[in-house]
Amino acid sequence: MSALLLGAVLTLVSACDGGSDNGGKADGKSSDNAASQAVVNIAPKDGATDVATSGALKVTADKGSLTSVKVADDKGHTVEGKISGNGSAWEPTGHLGASAKYTVDAVAKDKDGHSSAKHATFTTLTPKNTFVGYFTPEDGSTVGVGMPVSLNFSRGITDPKAVERAVKVTTDPAVPVVGHWFGNDRLDLRPEKYWAPGTKVTLTMNLDGVQGREGVYGTQNKTVKFTIGRSQVSTVDAENHTMTVERDGKVLKTVPISAGGPGHSTYNGQMVISEKYDVTRMNGDTVGFGGEYDIKDVPHAMRLSTSGTFIHGNYWSGESTFGSENVSHGCVGLFDERGGGDPSTPASWFFSNSMIGDVVVVKNSKDKTIQPDNGLNGWNMPWSEWTKGSALNG
Repeated sequence: MSALLLGAVLTLVSACDGGSDNGGKADGKSSDNAASQAVVNIAPKDGATDVATSGALKVTADKGSLTSVKVADDKGHTVEGKISGNGSAWEPTGHLGASAKYTVDAVAKDKDGHSSAKHATFTTLTPKNTFVGYFTPEDGSTVGVGMPVSLNFSRGITDPKAVERAVKVTTDPAVPVVGHWFGNDRLDLRPEKYWAPGTKVTLTMNLDGVQGREGVYGTQNKTVKFTIGRSQVSTVDAENHTMTVERDGKVLKTVPISAGGPGHSTYNGQMVISEKYDVTRMNGDTVGFGGEYDIKDVPHAMRLSTSGTFIHGNYWSGESTFGSENVSHGCVGLFDERGGGDPSTPASWFFSNSMIGDVVVVKNSKDKTIQPDNGLNGWNMPWSEWTKGSALNG
């Protein structure tokens, strides 16, 4: 071989391996094939059963940072979560459902960008004791501007924050809605002022798996939608024996009434119509008046309080009573005929022109203002006090 040819060969070899700092590795990519130093840890361990619905699930990364965590139940519902600590940990932002199988897939990268992954499954506990929330208004209903969302729980709640966090009320157009606890078994939610007519309201209850009290778990995942109708606020002047009905800011009619008589005066304050009956029975025994009355066919009755305050038709008092005297046991009476068949009577007209959620305001009565939890009457509580009753705000 000539010296010239030999020199060319040596030059070619030098070009292939000479001047390289990769330890003699031809492709220079050995570091990309190295095992990741990142270690993914999932709690609870793979295959675990009877796992708590809150506080048990956590994903962490050692010698690396989490880049992806996906958690879903066996029905395909994903679990929202948050990565914290510069990628060192992930936790769910809410609770898990009860009696459900979950799959966890997590990925982390080390400082050199090499990935490490881990997969696990576990099953949550099956509760022995449960609770539900009975809600008003009804799904699909159209209600008046005074209607709050009201939830009554079947068991007393000792962790109101967990329960309230799982209950959301959203609106279109958007308006802030805040909850207030009355005792340990009732949560009402409302805006600061009456709803705007036409508002679309959605109640979402994600209570399945929420531990409301020790060993007692919620079972509901439910969505309720309702619409706010026109604005109707009727003002009863107990002293002047009249009621003025306003709709969307305009007076529809002023009608004569009879409020509570001496010793049985009607509560003052803002009251919301919560029930409507074409005819109902009113018995004094049920509201602490003994045998003072038992009327089996009270027409056009609309409930204003849990304690028995109604606005209703009255056929047993003379027509001249209305507009001149207060003679009831605390209700607001409007003239009616027995059976309620005459649509021209004030009671019939008002009943036909009212809906659940309309507001009736009583003023100038000799009684106190009605308590906010006596019926759906939280409007009698100042907003500053109302918001203090939220477990989340507290």
